[in-house]
Amino acid sequence: MFELKTHAYASKREHYDDLVRQARGILAGERDLIANAANFGALVYHSLPQLNWAGFYLYDGTELVVGPFQGKPACIRIALGRGVCGTAAQTRQTQLVRDVNAFDGHIACDAASQSEIVVPLVKADGSLLGVWDVDSPVTDRFDDDDRAGMEALCAVFMASVDG
Repeated sequence: MFELKTHAYASKREHYDDLVRQARGILAGERDLIANAANFGALVYHSLPQLNWAGFYLYDGTELVVGPFQGKPACIRIALGRGVCGTAAQTRQTQLVRDVNAFDGHIACDAASQSEIVVPLVKADGSLLGVWDVDSPVTDRFDDDDRAGMEALCAVFMASVDG
């Protein structure tokens, strides 16, 4: 049985290092995409402060479709190149948005969201699996430490997908 523990961390990087260890533990030996996505989303959502949404949009070959997540109901479909998620998917680059109101074309699925980070999920063969999307009700919630931490977490997740 997995037990989520709350710790005090000396730094944000230390917190992410611990989350990476925990993610490896909960994903170890399991290859089911939905099961791993659900547990991964719950781990991050309940471990990091000031989040109001954390989850996946999976690429169906045409557009992004909402997958497992934690938070309020979300937009169901997002076109590539549209909003923060669609931009991350199209460019294959992490999008760190400190103020979503300043992002041209932002899609407001939850009006409470003020900042966002989205990591593209690219398989070993170069194909797009989807994106990992995290929102906060706080402006400037995400920084370069979050970018590095989220990308490290997503690498663990993708290792469970690519095997």
